[in-house]
Amino acid sequence: MQLQFKPREVSLKLVYYGPGLSGKTTNLSQLHDRIQINRGHLLTLDTADDRTLFFDMLPLCIGNGDQQSRTGFVVRLKLYTVPGQSIHAATRRLVLNGTDGVAFIADSRSSFIEANAQSFGELKDNLEAHALNLQELPLVIQFNKRDLPEIRSDADLDALAARSTEPVYPAVASRGEGVVETFLALLQRTWRCSNASKSAKSRSSKEPRSSSIVRTSRIRWRGALAQVASLLMGACHEPAARVAGQASRARSDRRHR
Repeated sequence: MQLQFKPREVSLKLVYYGPGLSGKTTNLSQLHDRIQINRGHLLTLDTADDRTLFFDMLPLCIGNGDQQSRTGFVVRLKLYTVPGQSIHAATRRLVLNGTDGVAFIADSRSSFIEANAQSFGELKDNLEAHALNLQELPLVIQFNKRDLPEIRSDADLDALAARSTEPVYPAVASRGEGVVETFLALLQRTWRCSNASKSAKSRSSKEPRSSSIVRTSRIRWRGALAQVASLLMGACHEPAARVAGQASRARSDRRHR
């Protein structure tokens, strides 16, 4: 996370990772379509076979203009996907540099179990190359393509979620199902992790101003998160509160299993 006080801007980098054709680009396209204001261009570089060659980048600003007086900071989100093909392993590692959180997009089909596992193992290795620990990095998991035949059962996903400390979301990204929930969960976990890190630094710092900044940013962030939820849910005509609480409900469900 990059925090700049003079321009009052917070920048977060979120990366969508997973095996080839699992739906990473589709997730970003759906998010881009749902947000009609304060968004940048969805940049895509494709090969002849329509796979993402390098990455998609979706910059999104929250608190621009008049809204900055309410949220205090402009929150700039940069969303990336990585190419899934094996020949672009070096590019996947490069895109992960400096990431603040990861959404792992898995393919629900039973025939992709091995590909999902290989991609997840590579994710861990690539993060370690940048001195990042997967156990400490904000992570959410999405099982996409739930509308296809021969997929892993709901019971399998429930068992996986019970063993995992990360929220697991089913999705049909081509129809927009589960896309917003995955994104907001990642955003919420990333900010909480960043605040925890800043709090730890402020306790060891001799500057009392640091702790007040952390407390203030938490309050302002709640308003920014509500604004994101409102933008996304307003576009698909659903109540924002329904999605804004998804991440906390997912954690609560796992605690009571």
